[in-house]
Amino acid sequence: MLAAASRPVNRRRKFGVDDLATAIKAERRTLTRPGAALDALIALCADDLRLVNAIVLEHMQSEVALVPQLAGHIIAAGGKRLRPMLTLACARLVGYAGQRHLALAAAVEFIHTATLLHDDVVDESGLRRGAETANALWGNKASVLVGDFLFSRAFQLMVADGSLAVLKVLAEASATIAEGEVRQMMTANNTATVEREYLEVIEAKTAALFAAACRIGALVADRPQVEEEALARFGRSLGIAYQLTDDALDYSANNFDLGKRAGDDFRDGKLTLPVLLAFARGDAEERAFWRRVLEDQDQRDGDFEHALAILRRHGTIAETVERARAQGTEARRALARFPDGPTRQALLDLVEFSVERAR
Repeated sequence: MLAAASRPVNRRRKFGVDDLATAIKAERRTLTRPGAALDALIALCADDLRLVNAIVLEHMQSEVALVPQLAGHIIAAGGKRLRPMLTLACARLVGYAGQRHLALAAAVEFIHTATLLHDDVVDESGLRRGAETANALWGNKASVLVGDFLFSRAFQLMVADGSLAVLKVLAEASATIAEGEVRQMMTANNTATVEREYLEVIEAKTAALFAAACRIGALVADRPQVEEEALARFGRSLGIAYQLTDDALDYSANNFDLGKRAGDDFRDGKLTLPVLLAFARGDAEERAFWRRVLEDQDQRDGDFEHALAILRRHGTIAETVERARAQGTEARRALARFPDGPTRQALLDLVEFSVERAR
């Protein structure tokens, strides 16, 4: 597939300011589509996020033309930018008035983008947010190597910040994410996976970076450890809630903007929480069905509809949403120690958005 690289590379040498503007517009459309739930957070972070985007643009450049083009492709695909916004908002929440949080928010975005590139290779994904994935256009080798480049850029930004505490938090999060990827690979398409194993995967793959992104907001402000830990708890619970809601939405008609079609997890053979709960409660016939469609990847017309019927029979979509709401409650509790005001309310609104998308 690397032969495909010659065609896109000739189209444009570097991802530039105009391309970044397109990405920002796509980002805003994505963020505003769900309604008013995120308006306050977007407004609070808008000026800082523009500066973060400029840092991202500067540090994704390379004399190797394929690097900025491939990196720019996934960045220009849009996305909610939740992780860097969490760093920006949490720094604001604790009263930080400096500039360090900007480069560190960019580092968080680079870590996340690198994991997306690697994820798409591992999952053999062809689409992300409605656009062709980088691995579909340039091949797996190029995607993995550019993902490594973005990880390296993230660590350059961390080192430039000069804080060993920040470096420790983000380095540990990066290692945890990689472990989560390996855990997921080991349990992929395996109906013997138990709920505990799945929760360990989403804590590693999703919640770890949410927690780190929030925690460094307190670190740059030199706030007490109790505030660091509270923000880390907030991020962790928010990340779990967000992923569990995604799990439920994949089997929901209310799937408004996941960047994928309803049923993609099913078609990819992913064992998410609604399926794991249904498998544990199912009879022999139902378990045989799950093994055929998920383990053997032998999927036929009508199988997705049959899967939906099983999940509804056991109430596992609704239960997954309730688990997400419980995590949302934990996230709100973690914010209780911080003063009331626009930033705290915006973060509470983000919790609401994260867990109520499945309504």
